[in-house]
Amino acid sequence: MSQIPVEQGVIDFVTQNKQDYRICTSCSGPVMLPVALKSPKSTDIVIEIGENKLYISRVQARYIRRVTSDMIYDPEVGLSCNAYPGL
Repeated sequence: MSQIPVEQGVIDFVTQNKQDYRICTSCSGPVMLPVALKSPKSTDIVIEIGENKLYISRVQARYIRRVTSDMIYDPEVGLSCNAYPGL
């Protein structure tokens, strides 16, 4: 599988926050969470962003064509399901 393109807004976000993130599944679609909240798996696709990593779950990698800013978790909005209590 070829590398999935990452939108510049996502690259800037990861670089500014200086931490690793993972694209995983939520009830409302793909969501990008810090790895402190959702640990990476050995089957994830790994994309290097500066000194950090963006992990993409194997499940999501089959469906997304590019990583976009609307995947970034927004605590003001929350998630539309109980898959991640407290978010």
